[in-house]
Formats: sequence, C-alpha cells, structure tokens
Amino acid sequence: MEFKLRRWDISDLDSLVKYANNWNIAKNMTNKFPHPYTASDGKLFIEFATKDNPIHIFAIDINGEAVGGIGIHPQTDIFIKNAELGYWLAEPYWGQKIISKAIQQMIDFGFSTYDIDRIFARPFGTNIPSQKILEKNNFILEGRFENILFKDGQYIDELVYAIRRENWKR
Repeated sequence: MEFKLRRWDISDLDSLVKYANNWNIAKNMTNKFPHPYTASDGKLFIEFATKDNPIHIFAIDINGEAVGGIGIHPQTDIFIKNAELGYWLAEPYWGQKIISKAIQQMIDFGFSTYDIDRIFARPFGTNIPSQKILEKNNFILEGRFENILFKDGQYIDELVYAIRRENWKR
C-alpha cells in the first residue's frame, strides 16, 4: 500500500484521535500515549511533533489521512551518538508492510540527518510483531530486561533493538 511520511498538521487532529484512540495500540506504547486518546491529547502531540527543526516526528499518510506516526528522537548528554525510533500505525493498516517500509525511510533519515552511530527501539516483550519488523529491518536484539516495565497492572519485559551506522546500507 502506498503511503508517505510528512509533517503533522493541526488538520490531522480528527484522524489522529480516530486512530490513536485504540487500546490495541496504546497497550504497546508508553503511558505518554494515553488511552482513551482525546482531542486535547492530540493537540498537545501535534504541537510537540512540529516544534523542532528539523522535524523528526512524521505522520504516516495514506490518501491524505494521517493513520499513524513515526519518529526518530536524537538523544543528549553521553547518549548523543544515539537516537530512539518510535512508531505506531492504525489497526486497519496492520500487516501491510507499511511500518517496515517507514522504518527503512526513518533509518535513512536518521543516519543522513544526524551525527549518530546507533538507532535503537524499545519494544515490549509482549509485542512480537514489532520485534519481527525490527529484525526484518536489520535491527539486532541488544538486550532483554525482564519484568522492569509496569503497564496496565502487570510487569512486562523491555527489549532493546538497535541498528548501527556501520550496518546501515548492508
């Protein structure tokens, strides 16, 4: 399916709330991605996503509608050579290779835009589809931290996957 990555805009608010207000998405995200997901949450997110230069948090657009998001978050201090990748996609579009292709674009964007050596992602141990997508995009499992996350009343594992600049174009 065709999609494009583009800047978020306040006109995306209705589609953002429509698709983000889904427990099947929120259960695999930090609590900064609330459930229920309200218009107020969406406005705050769009403000956050559009404040930096260069923009590094993008809407996933299908036929003019924002149906997900993906971003690369450069780190600071002693982690300055790293950036974190985060993403979500509306449930009706799961299984269509959209996120996998968007990850490829974000890896290229990250290594081309920032002076970093490593892009990492931290899926929950319960999020098998996200782990498989990262592995298909040449991310390597660097670590598993057992029962350190607390979400929805239960402990879950945190995994750390990463791709290094030296393995980027292979």
